[in-house]
Amino acid sequence: MQERALRRLLPSKELVEGRDLVVSDGQVWVGTTKGFERVDVIYRRIDDDFMDPKTFRPDSVLGVAGLMDVYQSGRVAIVNAPGTGIADDKVVYAYVPEIVKYYLGEPIFIPNVPTFLCARDTDRQHVLAHLPELVVKSANESGGYGMLVGPASTKAQQADFAKRIEADPRNYIAQPTLSLSRVPTIVDGAFEGRHVDLRPYILYGKDIFVLPGGLTRVALKAGSLVVNSSQGGGSKDTWVLADEPTSGEEPAPVRAAANSRGGAQD
Repeated sequence: MQERALRRLLPSKELVEGRDLVVSDGQVWVGTTKGFERVDVIYRRIDDDFMDPKTFRPDSVLGVAGLMDVYQSGRVAIVNAPGTGIADDKVVYAYVPEIVKYYLGEPIFIPNVPTFLCARDTDRQHVLAHLPELVVKSANESGGYGMLVGPASTKAQQADFAKRIEADPRNYIAQPTLSLSRVPTIVDGAFEGRHVDLRPYILYGKDIFVLPGGLTRVALKAGSLVVNSSQGGGSKDTWVLADEPTSGEEPAPVRAAANSRGGAQD
């Protein structure tokens, strides 16, 4: 939650709920103490089904009626655009090299982590025979849930996941257990080593821009490889140092809204 709270403190960004926004005259507006102001960009944190009761679930009270009409007309940008949730299906990850090859006509630069699809008979047999060595993940869960870290699991947990895989193989993938980097972390007033990973942010539009930083997540439980905040993980400041001092003009601010209710993009 720290990074979401930080966004609220940044200039020209409002942390809002659906009821704070309204569609009028073909635009999205946010209510402020000075009246309504136009919204150009929405950073979305709620599921597709709840975004717009006129387009999706009519019983939704979390979204904004008419939002999709404005989005389709190009008058508002939505970060985490409708439909991007397909990437939350972890099975898609296994096909990334093929997707890149198909659309770009070239191989990926950074290799994928080897991924076994339990829906494939040969992959499933391999996974079931090597559960103590692999990380098994539910394809459609997030936040560190529905996961088995083989080297840290018990025989009973492995047997339980074997039954789950056999019952619904399409819902499970497996990968080798990666050795995550460790960094000094203050725990109970003392420095201890904890595992971390880095989530970079890439803006894709007319040009592709990699932000000079990112979100470093840390597994605060001793020995844990699970960095998700919902599983007791935390975050660290991330700095990318330049060889020389740099300068440049700040881009003109746009009115942005970060929707805070719900969310399946963790």
